[in-house]
Amino acid sequence: MTPDSSSEPAQRLRLHSLPKTVPGRRAPSATAEWPARVLRQRRPVAVRRHAVRLIKRLLVLGVADVSAVLLIQSIVWALANSQSVPLLGGIPTPFGPAPAVVLLASLLVTGNYFRGVHLYQAARLAAASGVAAAVFLWPLVAIHGALVTLQLFVVVAAGLWIILAAERRLTQWFLREIWPGPNGATPAIVVERADAEQWNFDQMTTEFGGDYRPIGTLTLGRDGKQREALTRLAHAISSVGAEAVIVASHLEEEQVREVLDISLSAGCEFLYPARSVQIAGRRPLLVWHKDEPFFELGAPLLKAQALVVKRAVDVVGAVLAVVILAPIMAAVALVIRLDSPGPIFFWQDRAGLGGKRFRMLKFRTMRVGADDEKEDFAHLNLTGDPRLFKIPNDPRVTHFGAWLRRWSIDELPQCWNVLIGDMSLVGPRPFFESDLESYEDHHFRRLDAKPGITGLWQVNGRSDVVDFEEVVRYDREYIEHWSLPLDFKIMLKTIPVLFSRSGAY
Repeated sequence: MTPDSSSEPAQRLRLHSLPKTVPGRRAPSATAEWPARVLRQRRPVAVRRHAVRLIKRLLVLGVADVSAVLLIQSIVWALANSQSVPLLGGIPTPFGPAPAVVLLASLLVTGNYFRGVHLYQAARLAAASGVAAAVFLWPLVAIHGALVTLQLFVVVAAGLWIILAAERRLTQWFLREIWPGPNGATPAIVVERADAEQWNFDQMTTEFGGDYRPIGTLTLGRDGKQREALTRLAHAISSVGAEAVIVASHLEEEQVREVLDISLSAGCEFLYPARSVQIAGRRPLLVWHKDEPFFELGAPLLKAQALVVKRAVDVVGAVLAVVILAPIMAAVALVIRLDSPGPIFFWQDRAGLGGKRFRMLKFRTMRVGADDEKEDFAHLNLTGDPRLFKIPNDPRVTHFGAWLRRWSIDELPQCWNVLIGDMSLVGPRPFFESDLESYEDHHFRRLDAKPGITGLWQVNGRSDVVDFEEVVRYDREYIEHWSLPLDFKIMLKTIPVLFSRSGAY
C-alpha cells in the first residue's frame, strides 16, 4: 500500500492504512498478540537511529555556532582596534579560547541545543547573548564604571543576539534543505480514536524544521477490533521503520497503556498531547515541539541524550578499569593457567539489548567442558528456576575459580564487552537466549537496556535473590528510573557488596 494521494490538505501528511511491508524489510509473522520479541529485536536499531539523528543535529549546530563565534570575534577585534570605539580596548583578547567557550556554554545552559524548541527561538538566544555578554564584559566595570559598562552590555548583547538569530535561521534552512533534509525528522505513526476530537499538531510535524514526519495513521475504536488494530500497529512499526508514536486524540487509560507498551518495546518515542493523561507508575515529562505542548512518556534510557552520556561514561570507566586493574588481571591470568588445564578466558553467548546475541567474556572459573555438564547438575539448582541457575559449591568450579567468583574478579574481562558496545558498566545482567522462550510479555522489558557488569540486582543480594520475578522487578526499576546519579550510586554500592562477598558463588 502507498500513501493516500487524494486531495488531503497539504498541511497534514497522512496514511489511511498502514503498509504490511516495505522494500528491503521482511514483515514479522502474524500473531494473535503483538509480537513483543520481534519489537524488542528491532529496538536497538530504533534507539541507534535516535542517537545518530541527535548527533547529526548537534554537529550541525556546533559547527554553525563556532562559525558565529569566529565572526563575532572578528567584529570585536576590528572594533577594538578602531579609534572610534576606544572603550573596547579593555576587553580581553577576542581571539583567545575563553570568549568562544563562554558563548558556547551560554548557549548550552540556556537550552539552545535542546530538541523540541525553535532552533532560532528568540528568548533563548537573547538569554544566551545576555549571559555571554555579561561574563565577557564584567572586567570593564573596574575600568570604565558600571554605567558605561551597562551601555556597552546592551550594545554587545544586541549584536550577539542578531548574529546568533541569523546564524540559527541559516542553520535551520541547512538542516531542512541540505543535510540531513527530510530524513532529519523522526518518522512517526499517528494514533487516534475515531469517536474523539483530533488535536492539531500540524506545526510540529509539517512546518519547516518540524521534529516529526508522519508516515501512517492508525485509528482505534471501542469495538472488538481494537486488539486487531494494536497488532497492526506493532507490525507496522516493525515494517515501515517508525521511530515515534504520536497520539492525536484522547484515549482511554487502557488504550494509552497498550499503545505505550508497544511503542517502548519497539524503541519508539511516545508523545501524548498535554491535555489530560494519567498512567499509573508513569511520570510524564512536559516537552514543547514548536508551539504545541506534549507529554513524553517512557523510559529515560530511550532518550538519545541519555544514550550518548551513558556510552561516554561506559567508555571512560572501562578504559580506567583496564588501566588500573591491568596488573591484577595479568596475575589472575597467570594463576588460572597454572591452576587447571584449559584456556584463560571463557566466552559464552548471552542475550543483550533487544535480545540480540553477543559473546560475553569472563575469566575461566570452571573445568573445561563444564557447560556440557549443566544438565547433569540441574537438580542442584538452588532456585529451581532454569532461568536462575545457581549452584552453591558447584563441583565444576576449580579451586582458584571459586576464589575468583567470591570476589567477582571473573567479571573483569567484561570491560572489553563494554568497550565494544555489547555491555554497559551498569545494567541488567545478561541471560541466555534459551531463557527467552519462557518469558512472559512483562519479562521482555528487561531487554530494553544494555546488560551491565553490575546493577540493582547485584547490589541487592546477587545470588541470594532466587525469585526470577524479583530479578525482573529490579531490572525494570532500573530501566524506568535511570539517571546518571543512579549509575554512580550503584557503582559505589558495588564496592562494599564485593567485600562482603554476600551471595557470591
